[in-house]
This record gives sequence, structure tokens and C-alpha cells, in this order.
Amino acid sequence: MTDSPAYVRHVSLVDMRNYSELEIELGPGTHVLVGANGQGKTNLVEAIVYLSTLSSHRVASDAPLIRHGAERAIIRADVQRDDRSLVLEVEIAQGKANRARINRNPVSRAREILGIVRTVVFAPEDLGLVKGDPGDRRRFLDDLMVQRQPRMAGVRADFDRVLKQRNTLLKSAGAARRSSAADVDATLSAWDDQLARLGAEITITRRDLVASMRPLATHAYAELIPGGDALDLSYRSAVADVVESDLARIYEEILRLLGERRNDELDRGVTLVGPHRDEVEITLGPAPLKGYASHGESWSAALALRLASYDLLTAQSAAPVLILDDVFAELDSSRRSHLAERVVDAPQVLVTAAVSGDVPTALSGRWYDVQGGSVMARD
Repeated sequence: MTDSPAYVRHVSLVDMRNYSELEIELGPGTHVLVGANGQGKTNLVEAIVYLSTLSSHRVASDAPLIRHGAERAIIRADVQRDDRSLVLEVEIAQGKANRARINRNPVSRAREILGIVRTVVFAPEDLGLVKGDPGDRRRFLDDLMVQRQPRMAGVRADFDRVLKQRNTLLKSAGAARRSSAADVDATLSAWDDQLARLGAEITITRRDLVASMRPLATHAYAELIPGGDALDLSYRSAVADVVESDLARIYEEILRLLGERRNDELDRGVTLVGPHRDEVEITLGPAPLKGYASHGESWSAALALRLASYDLLTAQSAAPVLILDDVFAELDSSRRSHLAERVVDAPQVLVTAAVSGDVPTALSGRWYDVQGGSVMARD
């Protein structure tokens, strides 16, 4: 049994992207934001995504979210969740750690707000999920992992910190290892243990996530391209021979491989073993999707991954907020119609489009015109 649907009731922005100030009422149902490129429609939905993941679906760093000339941006939203109203707020500051509040009360770490509002975003950038580098697919998995298990945000942050410090040590130790081999090994061994412990937890969580998504993505793709080759997903790791094992076995295997690759790592100055090197393999029939699929097949695979994400989050708890960010302009009429039919009954859907005609008629709801950082509801 799922929880009560969660949705965003109100959004306030201060100095976020091109908005000096914005107040907008939302609520359940479908909301369509229409405006030319560069007017701010995607900036608004990006703010909601940020509250759910503490990252943007468009850029890798936070700096572009702060309006030019401002020192910080504030994103605030009134969220309805489990018959309660919660006010979430994040302050993004130049050169400082982000600060967050829940119901106006500061929290010790910004990531404590994770899990209160969850989102699934469909966007033109989604082609990177199937045609881009492995890092695009790892980020997709990790964002979904954190929405399902918010505590994994801390594990991921700790792993990234350990990885960065270990890489710094490898770079500096490579040149000096002949004169102080014992010291180098002792120092690296301490980092090895932390990297293996955190890496094993990320590996096993990603593995289980892919296993849960696999049948959902296969089904979603078959709906988009009936009679086509079957879509399949698998998690590929350097610990592949034990990846079906438990946490302790994976930890031990990462440690073993780190020892085995020690000289290579010192030569190259970079960590060569861990979940930061893993991959989500996507296949269509007998062939890998990347490099073999048509444009239409690639788009359908990307949509299938997002639909699987939505179905997985909905089955676990309340349905997430669905965001369709300029995606309809990228789809043919058949895929537009199918996507609209699949999401029309979602508790809350936010749609952005450059022109009204790009939005399928099935997605009726409240419409807004966006121009120059101003959002006006249509009568």
C-alpha cells in the first residue's frame, strides 16, 4: 500500500537563475509552462528537482543556479506529504556550503531534506542516458538510489571524498614510492579500507536497483515499440564474479583488486577499482544499444528508463512529481501520445514547452505563460 500522494503547493524563488523573485501557486494535477527558450520555464522546474536531489538535471555544479550578480539563491517550496504541509528551503551560496531548512528550522546538513519531495524528470538531456558516457548512467542510478534511500546520499558523499583524497595521494606518492614504499603502502591501505567499505555499499545498492528496474524498463520499452527487440539492463562491475554476493564478499573483492592494481594506480595516479568505474549496460536484443540503435530506439530506451523510475518510486511509496521538461518537441506523435497517456493520471505533472502545440491535448490542466522571469497564469 502506497503513501498519500505528495505534491508541491507553492514555490518561492529568490535570485535563482533569471528570477530575482517569484511566487507561484501549484497543487495537484497538470501544470503547463509555455515560453520561448531562455525565458525561465525550465529554471522553475529545475528548482523543484533541486529540492528532491540537491542537484540540477541540467548542470553539474551549483554556481549557474545563482542569478548573475547575486551572492546566493533561495529555493523554497510548500510540499503536501502524508496529509502534512512541510516548507522546504535551500540556500545556495557562492563558495559556501548550502544551508537547508524544514518548516523554517535549520537542519545540520542539507541532505536531511532528501526524500520529502521526489521527482522524475523527462528532458532532452535524457539521450545521454543511453548514448552518453558511463558517468551519465551512474549519475542516473545514484540520483534514483538517493530518492529511494535518502541515507545513501551520505554514503555517496563520503565515497566521493575518500576517492578524491586517495587520488591526490596516488598522484603525490607515485614519484616518491621507490624511496618510501613502506610508508606509501601503509597510507594507501588505510584509504583502501574506507573506499572498499563505502564502494561495496554503493555497488550492492546499485546492483539491486538495476535488478528491480530491469523488468519495468523492458515492459515500458515494449509498450513504446511493440514487436521490437527486447530492452535489457545489467550492472557491470570489476567485481562481476562476486557481484551477486553479499556486502562482505564485495568489500573483500574490492580490497583484493585494489592490492592487485596498486602498481598500475601509482603509475597512473588514479584509483582504478570501485563503483566510479562501473557501468549500466543497455542492450536491444543481442546488441548493445549504444552505437547500434536508431534515434527512435534510443529515445524510446531513455523514456523506458524514466518510466521505470516512476513505476519503481510509485510502488515503493507515494508517486513522485513528474516533470516533462521540453521533451515533447523531441518526440514523434506516437511517442508523444503514449507518454501523455502514461502520465495523465499522475498526482502532479509539470510540463514545459516552447509552444502550446507541442503539448498533447490529453494533458489538460492549468496553463502559464513564462516570459523574462515572469510567470502568468492563463485565464
